[in-house]
Amino acid sequence: MEKEVKKEIYTIDAKDKVLGRLATEIVAILRGKNKPDYMPNKDSNNYVVIKNIEKIVVTGNKMENKTYFSHTGYLGGEKNTPMKVVFEKNPGEILIRAVSGMLPKNRLRDKQLKRIKFE
Repeated sequence: MEKEVKKEIYTIDAKDKVLGRLATEIVAILRGKNKPDYMPNKDSNNYVVIKNIEKIVVTGNKMENKTYFSHTGYLGGEKNTPMKVVFEKNPGEILIRAVSGMLPKNRLRDKQLKRIKFE
């Protein structure tokens, strides 16, 4: 008999936090590594609410130099979008991309990414 996993909501203030360190903290919560009953194949059902995402800190020259790559599938259809442009449109997008890169590439990944909310 399996016990039900309770839904827990964690609130994180992103003000003056570095992007990568915040992303690793979120990944640990989403995967359930902060609980004693952690299992890599089970979903933890934890939600993460992030406040002040527009005040996040990006170290170095990443804001000017880093680009996000996407491809349309057609010849010559590659697009490189600078981090600065993505941040100005939607600051939460760079955090979601960082967290997505740190989560394991399996069936749980999309479910876990949907449980990141912004205030």
